[in-house]
Amino acid sequence: MKDLEIEVLGGLSVRCEGHPVKLPASRKARAMLAFLLLTGKPQHRERLCDLFWEGPDDPRGALRSALWKLRRLLNEPEAERIVADRETVRFEPVSVQIDYKNLTERAERQLELAGQEFADVRAALDQPLLAGLDLPDHDHYQAWLTAMREEAEALRARLMPDLGARTGSRLDRTGQLHLARQKIGFAHTKGGTRIAWARIGSGPPLLKAANWLNHLELDWDSEVWSPLFQELARDHTLIRYDGRGNGMSDWEVANLKFDSFVTDLEGVVAQSGIDRFPLLGISQGAAVAIEYAARNPDRVSHLILWGGYAAGWRVDDESTESRAEREALITLVANGWGRDDASYRNLFSRALIPGATEAERTAFDEFQRKTVSAANAARFLETFADIDVRHRLDAIQCRTLVMHARGDQRVPVAKGAELASGISGAEFVTLPTDNHLLLGREHSSELFVAHVRQFLSDQAGTA
Repeated sequence: MKDLEIEVLGGLSVRCEGHPVKLPASRKARAMLAFLLLTGKPQHRERLCDLFWEGPDDPRGALRSALWKLRRLLNEPEAERIVADRETVRFEPVSVQIDYKNLTERAERQLELAGQEFADVRAALDQPLLAGLDLPDHDHYQAWLTAMREEAEALRARLMPDLGARTGSRLDRTGQLHLARQKIGFAHTKGGTRIAWARIGSGPPLLKAANWLNHLELDWDSEVWSPLFQELARDHTLIRYDGRGNGMSDWEVANLKFDSFVTDLEGVVAQSGIDRFPLLGISQGAAVAIEYAARNPDRVSHLILWGGYAAGWRVDDESTESRAEREALITLVANGWGRDDASYRNLFSRALIPGATEAERTAFDEFQRKTVSAANAARFLETFADIDVRHRLDAIQCRTLVMHARGDQRVPVAKGAELASGISGAEFVTLPTDNHLLLGREHSSELFVAHVRQFLSDQAGTA
């Protein structure tokens, strides 16, 4: 009999005798497996159909297909783990270790953690439960998943009550723990596109525009985004969202043009209920933030731009050789983005975070794969190439801080200087890094946050 190790903290993964098991591509099949694992009791077939396959098609047939795939992967002659009869389906943990269950048992037995074990448990609980297994159109399953994530945050507090970086938890004067967990909701644009957005932290609002590849849950655990977001959420209510076509927002969308990105931002602002706020734009998100601020001068109090540009390479790049290379890259992405071989995605990782370690680039490659389809990645690149908000720069009325990496290989620092020079009164700051996207461990990430805090505190009452 073979031993299975199953992890649900982070994305769902299964290892057999130390080797990864390739789970079904169907998100619903994987979500059902997670549901069976964590509920730990027989589930009626009708309930599973209602949870995952309710609709006019053949829910029973879809359930049978999913069960066949899971049984083929997880069952053995000596260990029937997916057990299905005419009425019910259940998971039997025969020779199975489940990370979340193990940690729950530790909390119930009040076992103390120390040293490397403490670090390992903290690293596990710093990851979102079942990342990437949201099913926004399936309300009952989504409600269960939300409740499980709240339970996971409570488990973290029981095992290590002195830590609160990821959830924004804190102790009040009476010593009671308060969890400021990330709250994810959905806004709908005028065209009906569903946009996932999140709010975390407390204090005055700070809204971040979407940029190249976001995922509200996976971002929160990535080496690139997590430390930055945690710091910004310490003294602000941080609001961010996944733009259309990637992350937890709708992927199947007809319109991926620049104006639709601004529409997504408008929808999140309306849904969040905030009135006047600072707006942060990173990379091509800077152009989105500029356009929104130009249209809504009464809404944006401060504009913060990092690694931004006012015009895409088709508009602003006169080098024929450079244009040919970028056009070829779009074709490569369209044909190779989703492959197990990460070489195509690695082209971006090396340009976006050249200062990363090999392990950090590998993790970011996988993050990119999970966040967007090959077709949408290519469509994004087409749109970014044609961005042009140069004519909107003189319409910016709010205080503006433009920051840029001195050695940026993706967007040269000269583009940041041009951007700042086109906005009246804008401050321009360069940071000592080659990374287009800041790594949380690098000193420039700390400098970035320090500049943001100072900028928002200076004359905050008069801006």
